[in-house]
Amino acid sequence: MQQTDILLESGTNELEIVEFTVAGLKFGINVIKVKEIIQLQSMTKVPHAHPNLEGITELRGEVLPVVDAAKALGLAQSQNPQSDKLIVTEFNQQKIIFHVHSVTQIHRISWSLIEKPSMLYQGLESQITGVVKWMGEMILLPDFEKIMVELNPESGIHIDQVKKMGKRERSAKRIVIAEDSPLLRGLLHDTLQEAGFTNLEFFENGKDAYEYLYSLSEEGKKVKEEVQLVITDIEMPQMDGHHLTKRIKENNKLAGLPVIIFSSLITNDLKHKGQKVGADAQVSKPEIAELVNLIDQYIL
Repeated sequence: MQQTDILLESGTNELEIVEFTVAGLKFGINVIKVKEIIQLQSMTKVPHAHPNLEGITELRGEVLPVVDAAKALGLAQSQNPQSDKLIVTEFNQQKIIFHVHSVTQIHRISWSLIEKPSMLYQGLESQITGVVKWMGEMILLPDFEKIMVELNPESGIHIDQVKKMGKRERSAKRIVIAEDSPLLRGLLHDTLQEAGFTNLEFFENGKDAYEYLYSLSEEGKKVKEEVQLVITDIEMPQMDGHHLTKRIKENNKLAGLPVIIFSSLITNDLKHKGQKVGADAQVSKPEIAELVNLIDQYIL
C-alpha cells in the first residue's frame, strides 16, 4: 500500500506520529493534532498563570498559549534552547503550542505496536497514555488532553454541563466505553452517572472493548440485549476507535450496535473518517451535553 493510500483510508489501525524530544527522552504526537512546527519565538509572560504555561505568543494574528513541555512532564529544561522548537497543535476545539527541545522525524506505525504504560515509567506513567517500541528504542505518547485540562480546567468535561440539563431518570441500559486516558475515564464515569447512566463498562483500548463484545457474541448471547451502545475515543493503544468501529460494523452479530465516536480529533475535516467506518454519530470532546443527548437518542 502506498503512503498516500494509508492517509486516505479509514480504519487501518495505523497512525503517523511526529517524534520530538524533551530532556533527551523521545516522545510522539499524532500528526493529525499538529498544525505546524516552527522555530522558538518571543513570548509574553502571563502573571499568575499556571506554572506549565510559559507564556503567550502571536502567530498569524492569533494569540496562542505556549506550554513548557519539560515542566508539564516534570523533566529538566533544555540544555540548548537556541535549537528548541514549537509544535503548534489543535485538538479539543482549541489551538495550543508546545515548547519542545527538538523535533526529529515522522513515523507511520500500527496502533497494535503501542502498549499502555506500566509502573516501570515511575513518575511519568500518569502523564503517558502509550509507549511505542521502535527500532530498539521507546517513544512515549503523552496525555495531551490531561496537560490541557490541567492548564485550563474549563477545557475538560464537567458535571455542571449535565446538571444544566435538569433532573434525569436513571437508566439501566448498558454502555461500553473505550477510552485510554485515566483522567477522562474518571470524568466520563462521573458525568454519565450524573446523566442517569449507571451501567457503564470501561475499557482502556479498542482491542479490549472489541474482544469483550466478540466474546458475548461467541457465547451465543444476543449482544443488543447485553449492551445497548458503544462510545469510543479515537486515539488508543492496540486498536484505535476508527478500527474498533469498523470491526463492529463488519461483524454481523455486532453491526446493530450504535457506535458514537467521542474524541478531541472530531473536526469538519476529519469527520469523513468516522463516517467511512460506519460510526452512527461523532462528538468532539469536551461536548458532554451533546454526547448525553445522542445517548438519549440511541438507547432511551
